[in-house]
Amino acid sequence: MVVLDACGVGALPDAAQYGDEGANTLGHLAREAGGLTLPTLAELGLGSIIELEGVPPASAPVLHGRLHALGPGKDSTAGHWELMGVVSSSPLPTYEHGFPPEVVELVRTAAGRGILCNRAYNGIEVIEDFAPRHLESGELILYTSQDSVLQIAAHVDRIAPEELYRVCSEVRSKLTGEHAVGRVIARPFTGSEGRFERTEGRRDYSLSPPSRSYLEELHAGGVEVHTVGKVGQLFAGVGIDVQHPGATNSRALAETTELIRSLSHGVVVSNLVETDQVYGHRHDVAGFGQALQEIDACVGDWLGLLGPDDLLVLTADHGCDVTSPHTDHTREHAPLLAYFRGHGSRRHDGPLSDVGASVADWLLDAELPDMPGNSFLEAGLAERSEVAGA
Repeated sequence: MVVLDACGVGALPDAAQYGDEGANTLGHLAREAGGLTLPTLAELGLGSIIELEGVPPASAPVLHGRLHALGPGKDSTAGHWELMGVVSSSPLPTYEHGFPPEVVELVRTAAGRGILCNRAYNGIEVIEDFAPRHLESGELILYTSQDSVLQIAAHVDRIAPEELYRVCSEVRSKLTGEHAVGRVIARPFTGSEGRFERTEGRRDYSLSPPSRSYLEELHAGGVEVHTVGKVGQLFAGVGIDVQHPGATNSRALAETTELIRSLSHGVVVSNLVETDQVYGHRHDVAGFGQALQEIDACVGDWLGLLGPDDLLVLTADHGCDVTSPHTDHTREHAPLLAYFRGHGSRRHDGPLSDVGASVADWLLDAELPDMPGNSFLEAGLAERSEVAGA
C-alpha cells in the first residue's frame, strides 16, 4: 500500500467548511502543467478516476475509484489513520491564531529556552523569517498550520537534532486533554541566511491511534508489518514490526522496491512525502509533476516484481491543491488504484477504510465486521481461490 501524499482527486462535499471548495489537486496540477505524462499510472487507470489532462482513461484499468473520509480533518494523521480503519469522531485541536499561553509555557519549560513566532505559518517561510533571530538568541521557532500540529524548528548548528527530538518528545508526552494535537513535529534545518533548508531529520511524534487499526489486526494475525517513511510515526509504532525511514521519495521508493523483492509474506505501507512536503505546500507545479513521473517509473518496475498472490494499492491521504489561495492541505477525495489478480477493471468508490479492510481480507482471508470499511476484493479473491484449487 503506497500513499502518494497529498495527491487528492476532488473536493469532498464538506470541503467548503475547511475553505477548500472546488479543490482538486491532481486535476488542477495537470491543467497548470499543460498535461501530465504518467504512462504507467495512466495504464492502471488514474485517468479513469477523474478527468486529467495528459492522462487518458485506460482501456482496461485495474480496480479504481475515489475514497472519502468518514471523520473530520485533512492532514496526514487523519488520512493514514482512516486508511487503516481508525476514524475519529471529533476533530483534533487546531490553532490557527497560535498556541495559548499554557502550551507555549509547556514548550518553553521543556526546552529551557525562549519561543519565537507562535502562529500559523508556511514551513519554508517561517525558517526564512525567523532563523536569523533564532541563530542569534537560541530561541526555538514554534509554529503550526491549519492541521492539528505543533512544529518546532531549530538550526542544527544552534541546537543539536537530538536535543530538538528530546524537547519534542517531552512536549508530546505532556500535550493531553484539550491540547492533544495530532502531531508534534521536529523540524531541524541547516544553511545560512537566504539559503536555509530543512534537513532529512524530520520526526513526527504522533498521538497513539484512539482505536484499534488494521495494522494491529494484521500484526496480531502473524502478518509482518513494515512501514516506509513517516507512516510508522503517524501510528506511534503501534502494530508495526519494522519502520524504514524513507525520508525522501528516492529513499522511500528504493526501500519499498527492496521490500517487494525480499518479503515473501507481509504488508508494506509506504508514504511518498515529497508531493506534499516539498512541492505541494510550495505550489511548485513543475516539481510536483516531476515527482509524479519518478513515482510512475518506479510503479512500472514494481508491476514486474509482483507475483500472483500480491496486491498493490496506490492511494493518498488528502490533497494539497497547487491553485489554492492558501498553502495548507485541502479536504479532498483520495484516488484508488488496486492491482491484483482478477481486479476485473471494476470501479469502487467508498471510504478510505476500505483499503485497510481489503488488506486484511487479502492477508488474513477474513473481514473484521467490528471495524469500519468493506473489502473491495471479492472478485479477485474468488479467482485466486479457483487458481489455487486448480
